[in-house]
Amino acid sequence: MSVTRSFSAMLKDYMPLELLKEEMVKRDWMLSNIEIDEGWRGASSTSGEAAYIVPFVGAGASSIEFGSLASDSDISEDAFVRGRITSQKHVNATMQFHSRDLQEHDGAPSEKSFLKILPDRLEAMMSYFKEVVSINLLNGGAFATVTDATDAATGIMIVDKVDRFVIGQKCSIDDNNSAALAVYVIAINVNTKAVTFSATRGGAAVDISAYTVAQEAKLYHPGAQSAGFQSLYDALLSNANGGGSTLHGVSKLAYPYLQAVNVSGAAITAANILEKLFDAYTEVRTRAKGNASIILMSYKHLGSIMKLIETQKGGYKVTPTTTKASEFGWTEIEITSVKGQLKLVGIQEASDSYIVFLDPKALVFATDRLFHREKSPDGNEYYVVRSTSGYKYIVDTSLRGDLVVKAPGHCGIIYSISY
Repeated sequence: MSVTRSFSAMLKDYMPLELLKEEMVKRDWMLSNIEIDEGWRGASSTSGEAAYIVPFVGAGASSIEFGSLASDSDISEDAFVRGRITSQKHVNATMQFHSRDLQEHDGAPSEKSFLKILPDRLEAMMSYFKEVVSINLLNGGAFATVTDATDAATGIMIVDKVDRFVIGQKCSIDDNNSAALAVYVIAINVNTKAVTFSATRGGAAVDISAYTVAQEAKLYHPGAQSAGFQSLYDALLSNANGGGSTLHGVSKLAYPYLQAVNVSGAAITAANILEKLFDAYTEVRTRAKGNASIILMSYKHLGSIMKLIETQKGGYKVTPTTTKASEFGWTEIEITSVKGQLKLVGIQEASDSYIVFLDPKALVFATDRLFHREKSPDGNEYYVVRSTSGYKYIVDTSLRGDLVVKAPGHCGIIYSISY
């Protein structure tokens, strides 16, 4: 007979924060490959007292003259700049356990029933949590774009990333000339990429014809549109190419250090992507100051490149033993050519519109110990809800912090890829 234990004790034993941290990190390329600073205890004002400081050299000493010394009134000095992130972003993952599912004959939550339910629930929740965070860190607020709104009056939208939707999921739809609307997913057709939305959970389809492809309709997780993490794309793209005008509170145009190399991908096709990638790599290595040796892209682009490698090996060569497929959602290959060696990383969460040339030392994820489980005033790591159908235990896990792009000038990005 299993031993009856409290929900609180079992939660701490079988769903510790250390386990959540490991599940999260190993399932996300960004958090697995960049520095994580767990010492940021948050910020609450613009005074900088608790802000995360991002210092950099905006201008370096450059006074060099042939034939004479520089005048003491005309010497170029170092300019040290303090960027700052004034507040943490946070995302919450919520799990719900029904008391009746955890009870056996003694009428209390049992260890045996808890262990039957927890592993699969934890796996599913952390996998989904990972996907949402990774998409947000790379892309920003929107996780999918509407590509066809022909049947929007019946609640149906064709989207570019149908794999990112779940039945029952709550999200927000918005475009450039409408107010955001909260909707729920009630049907998904994987083959046609059609998603059907309702205005209520489990309700009937809703007319969303006000949101159009022409006005760039997109889907967002609740709150992500206004409170999402700093994204890599936004940091690397210039304001003219769709990125932010500032980074960590400093104008990008004020200092070359804050400007990543932007290369148009409008001419890229499936047939020439490898050639264009090397051309862009040459541009980045010529103009960028770091070592952007890792190239992040979607599986669509990686697939196109792998086809070209097989059919047009010519001047390209895949180095032996360097193709690596991760069970956690990314694939890495290394390519050597007369123009140099590139490490290509295909990740499920990347957008098809961009390819990033990344110096991994340019990024830090600053956080307050990575994960927090919300506690009640009496110390319980769950919240009890009583209804006519029984009791529910609600568990909230929070990830707090933000992406710090401390050296955007060491990186590059190809934008406007549309093939």
